[in-house]
Amino acid sequence: MDFGGGDEIRFERKGSAGVVTLTRPKALNAVTHRMVKALSRALTAWERDRDIATVVIKAEGRAFSAGGDILDIYEGERGGESAIAFFADEYRLNAQIARFKKPYVALIDGIVMGGGVGVSFHGSHRVMTENAQFAMPEVGIGFFPDVGGSHLLPDLGGSFGMYLGLTGNRIGNGDALWSGLATHTVEASYLPGLLDGLAEGGDPGSELREVFRAAPRKTDGATLAAIARHFSLGSLDDILASLEQAAKADEFAAATLSTMRSKSPTSLAVAFRAISAGLTLSMDDCMRMEFRILNRMLVGHDFYEGIRAAIIDKGSKPVWRPATLDEVDPAVVDAYFAPLGKELVL
Repeated sequence: MDFGGGDEIRFERKGSAGVVTLTRPKALNAVTHRMVKALSRALTAWERDRDIATVVIKAEGRAFSAGGDILDIYEGERGGESAIAFFADEYRLNAQIARFKKPYVALIDGIVMGGGVGVSFHGSHRVMTENAQFAMPEVGIGFFPDVGGSHLLPDLGGSFGMYLGLTGNRIGNGDALWSGLATHTVEASYLPGLLDGLAEGGDPGSELREVFRAAPRKTDGATLAAIARHFSLGSLDDILASLEQAAKADEFAAATLSTMRSKSPTSLAVAFRAISAGLTLSMDDCMRMEFRILNRMLVGHDFYEGIRAAIIDKGSKPVWRPATLDEVDPAVVDAYFAPLGKELVL
């Protein structure tokens, strides 16, 4: 089946399932504009197709998807129309998945970050294996947890989502399951049989119950309590002050504080506000908010500096502007959330 994805994404009909496979394993299945548009076309067609009961998305190689393909953005015109068009279509796809009327089963066996989260975690069933690792690391490249991160992260109990968004830390399948990000955890060896069962027209819930094995949570109770204590506070300044006060005697607080201080101060401030706001917004409203932020990020400094340090000059230290949170102007943060002349149409 051809929806215009070329050799980057494959579409197949297997029994009563529409099967999507990300096929850029050498690029860790980074999501491209071509893939976004093709997947959107497939979902539009399959939602109307009475012979398709379930959609399954999976990936080739050792990663589900390590994020969006941001190198083109770095090399293109800063704030150019092509970059804006990519994110607009990506955000529309995220919202389309969230409102998809049929079961949408993501089989996640490997790293899932950024844009990969956007094409998997808004569906009805998020299945993670022992090889899976979840992260929203955008603040480390001068960006923010987008692709619906402002909708996903606030719903996690104990301020766990705020912690993930402000640190970019990775978690395994057990923490994803117990926080509510994943709906099921299964052994990787069961995936071929699970796909066959889904294709035979079985109800995804019934098929998943057969192979579900609850992965243990790796983050211990004391750490979860510390996360809730620090990251539930009402401002970013309060969070950092709380971590700083505890850091002298608490290894977790010291490590977390060090991690956050390495991130873009502007990104931290924007991410905190977006995740806080997302708690009371619908998915569609979150995507409109994220599109407002995105437009400002694309004409700023830190996003391109973060890409340079992470991808172009790998391992180099980014030089953020401004360099500290004390220098971040609240009015500048407000501007990221201000209405656009042309809002995102979903």
